[in-house]
Amino acid sequence: MIKYNLLCKECELTFDSWFASSKEYDKLKNKKLINCHSCGSVRVEKNLMAPKVINKDISDKNGKKDLIKYQKIKKTLNEYQKFIKNNFDYVGKNFAYEARSIHYNNKKKYKGIYGTASKQDLKELKEEGIETQIVPWLENKKN
Repeated sequence: MIKYNLLCKECELTFDSWFASSKEYDKLKNKKLINCHSCGSVRVEKNLMAPKVINKDISDKNGKKDLIKYQKIKKTLNEYQKFIKNNFDYVGKNFAYEARSIHYNNKKKYKGIYGTASKQDLKELKEEGIETQIVPWLENKKN
């Protein structure tokens, strides 16, 4: 895992985000899947970061704190995923189509839906008044 400090070029918000690796960051950046959580812009870049100077006396303590924090976040995300899988219908790549179908045909759904959609699909759904949420999704891999 690697943590980057990111800067939104639209609203100038700085924020931290974790990635599986620097290659994963590059892959997501190239696919325009990294966006500002404040304004939604995909014009997000790595910000200058100070190197972490390791003090042997406290490095183990901080490392353990970071690991505990990471494990807590991962556990919370896994709990969200489990809830979503148990309470929503998975529609895969048909998410935008299914969301429009529910919205425009006044379909009564006993369960919500989840799946994948492109940034463009999400933008169009928002313009049409169809609410969506982006949820970080973890693969079922053991790290």
